[in-house]
Amino acid sequence: MAHLSKKLERKTNADDVFDFLHGQIVSLQLLPGTRISEVEIARQFDVSRQPVREAFIRLANLDLLLIRPQKATMVRRFSSEKIKRARFIRMAVECEILRRACRLATNLHHQRLQQDLESQRAAIRSRDIEKFHSLDYDFHRHLCDAGHSALMFGTISENKALVDRLCVLSLSEPAAMEELFDDHFRIAEKLKEQNEDAVITAITEHLSRLDDVIAGIRNSHADFFED
Repeated sequence: MAHLSKKLERKTNADDVFDFLHGQIVSLQLLPGTRISEVEIARQFDVSRQPVREAFIRLANLDLLLIRPQKATMVRRFSSEKIKRARFIRMAVECEILRRACRLATNLHHQRLQQDLESQRAAIRSRDIEKFHSLDYDFHRHLCDAGHSALMFGTISENKALVDRLCVLSLSEPAAMEELFDDHFRIAEKLKEQNEDAVITAITEHLSRLDDVIAGIRNSHADFFED
C-alpha cells in the first residue's frame, strides 16, 4: 500500500512543466503579454508536446495563460473585472471565517499564528520576497484553521491566485512587506482578544490595500492589463 502511495505521489512531466511555468509567471520572470511556445518548452524539458499541452491547460484554468487557436499562447494580462470579483469573494469568505475564529480559535491556533509572524519578520529582515509571499499563504491558511474552516482555504487560494502577480510587484518595496506584516500582526492580536468588530475591520483594511496596488500598477504598467 505504501509503495502504491509513493507511485501516486510521483510527479509527472506535466507537473514539472506546470510548476516551472507557474513559478516563472507568478514571480514575473514571464511578464503579462509574453508569448510562449509549446514547441520551445517541450524542447527545453526534453519531453513531448503532450505534457506541455497539459500544463498549458492547467495554467489557463488559473487565468495565467491565454491559449488562442492558431495563435501564440501568451501569459495572460490582468483583468480588472476578474480581480474585483475575486476580491469580493475573498473578502466575504475571510470575514466569515474570522467571525467563526473569534468563537472557536484555541491557544494552539494563536501560537501557530505567532510563529507565522516570527517567520514573516525574518523574511522581511532578509528581504526575501518569495519567502514572505509563501508565508502570507500560510498565515491565511492558519486563519482558516482557527475558524475551523480549513476547506475554505481552497476558495481563498483560487481567488488569491488571480492577484498573486500584482502582490509580487507590490512587495518589491521593503515598506510594502512591513505594511502587510503590521496588518497580519493586528489581525492576530484582535483575534486573540476575540474582538470580532476589530478583527473584521483589520481584515477589511488588509484586503482593501489591493485597490491602491492595482491603481499604482495600472499607472506604471498599463500594458499589463487587458481591460
